[in-house]
Amino acid sequence: MLYNFVRFFIVFVSINLPAYAQLPDFTEMVKENGDAVVNISTTHKAPELRQGGNGSQNLPNDIPPEMEELFKHFFNNPGFGQDLQPRDSKSLGSGFIISDDGYVLTNHHVVNGADEIIVKLKDRRQLVAKLIGSDERTDIALLKVEATNLPVVEIGSPSQLQVGEWVLAIGTPFGFDQSVTAGIVSAKGRSLPGGSYVPFIQTDVAINPGNSGGPLFSMKGKVVGVNSQIYSRSGGYMGLSFSIPIDVAMNVVDQIKTKGSVSRGWLGVQIQDVTRELAESFNMDKPYGALISKVISDSPSEKAGFQIGDVIIEFDGRVVDTSAELPPIVGMTTLDKEVKVKVIREGKEKTVKVVVGLLPVESALVENKKTDKQFNRLGLVVSELTSPQRKQLELPNSGVLVKHVKKGAAFDVGIQQGDVILRVQNNDIRNLNDFDKIVKKLPIGESIAVLIQRRGSPIFLALKIDK
Repeated sequence: MLYNFVRFFIVFVSINLPAYAQLPDFTEMVKENGDAVVNISTTHKAPELRQGGNGSQNLPNDIPPEMEELFKHFFNNPGFGQDLQPRDSKSLGSGFIISDDGYVLTNHHVVNGADEIIVKLKDRRQLVAKLIGSDERTDIALLKVEATNLPVVEIGSPSQLQVGEWVLAIGTPFGFDQSVTAGIVSAKGRSLPGGSYVPFIQTDVAINPGNSGGPLFSMKGKVVGVNSQIYSRSGGYMGLSFSIPIDVAMNVVDQIKTKGSVSRGWLGVQIQDVTRELAESFNMDKPYGALISKVISDSPSEKAGFQIGDVIIEFDGRVVDTSAELPPIVGMTTLDKEVKVKVIREGKEKTVKVVVGLLPVESALVENKKTDKQFNRLGLVVSELTSPQRKQLELPNSGVLVKHVKKGAAFDVGIQQGDVILRVQNNDIRNLNDFDKIVKKLPIGESIAVLIQRRGSPIFLALKIDK
C-alpha cells in the first residue's frame, strides 16, 4: 500500500512540475546539427634560419641583424642556434557549414596568418580550405572547401533571444571533437574592449580554447551566435562567454562574398554613457542614450549639424539605450544612406538627418581593393592619409599609411598593416611623393632608422635592404 502511494506521488509531482523546473533535452538538436559543425586546424610555417654575422650562428629570419650580438651575449654560447630546428606551429578551432557547396564560418583569430587550413568533418573527411576573406573588427572569417551536398546549419535571429533562455554550443575544445555544452543567455548587447562594432551575446555556456568559431544554438535549433571570447584569469572557462550575433556575422559574410572586403558606416562622433547626474543636468527623466562628447571635423555628423552635448536616443528607428549600442547599429547601416536620428538637445527632443559615411580607417583599404598591389623596395604598399584620418590620428602634416606588407625589409622588423610611417633615415615623410623618393634612394646593406606610429604611440625600428 505504501509503495503504491509513493509511486503515485512521484508521478503526480512530475506531471505537475512547472515548466521552469524541467530541464531541456538537447539530444535531438545535437543529432540534427552536429554533422554541420567542423574542426579547423591551421599550420603556421616556422621562419627560415639564416646565417649570423660571423657565418656560424643559425638565427630565425625574424631576428633583426642588429639583435644578433644581444642574442649571442644573452646565451653566452658562440654556437647558439647551430642545433636549432625551426618547427611549424599548429592551432585548433571550430567552425560550421553555412551552405551545402562548402562555405564555412569561423573566427578571424582562428585562421589569421595561417599557411594551411584543414577542415575536418564529422564523417572524418579532411578538406583543405581556402580563406575567402576575414574581418578583424568582428572576428569573423569565411572559408571555402571543395565539396557538395554538405550538411548545413539553419540561421536564426539573435533579436528574438531573451536573457535567461537556454542555449547550446557545439565545438572542439582542446581538440576534443563534437563536444556539447549548454547554459543560458546571461546578457545581450555587451561591449568589450576592441569589439565596439559587435554587440556580444554573453552566456554561461562552457567555452574553452578550441571552441572559438563554433556555433551557438537557440532552443529552436537555429544558430544565433558565433562563439568567440571568454573572460578568464586562468586561461580556462570561468562562467563568462561571449558570442558574436549571427546577424552581424552574416552581414560580414555577405560583404566578403559581394565586395571582397568589409566596410562600415561612420558618423564621426565620440560618445559616452549618460550618468544619473548628467541626465539631471540635461533635464532627462532617466539616464539613457549616447552622449556626444566630440564632433569630428569634416565628418557626416558635423555636416548634419550634430552638436556636443546632444544625446542620441534613436538611430534609424532603433532605440539607443546605452552608448555601446550605437556603434554596431551605425556600422551595419548602408553607406550613403540618409537616416533620421533622434536626439535630446537642451532638454528637448529633436530629429536630425545624416548621411552615413565610410569608416575612415577602412576607407583606404576598400579603395585599394580596386587596384593591383604594387610593393616597393621595403615590401610595402602605402597610401596617403585622408583628412579625417589625419584629424583622428592628430597628424596634420605628416605620415603615410601602411596598407599591405609582404616578406621583405619592413616585414622582417615587424612593420604591420595600419602603421603610419612618419620618418625614414632623418627625413620627415609629409606625403606619398616624399616617401617614394626617399625609398628609391635608400642604400643596400645599411641600417636605416624608420619612425612609425602604431595605436597612437611612436616607435623607432631599424631595417636593412638586401637588394
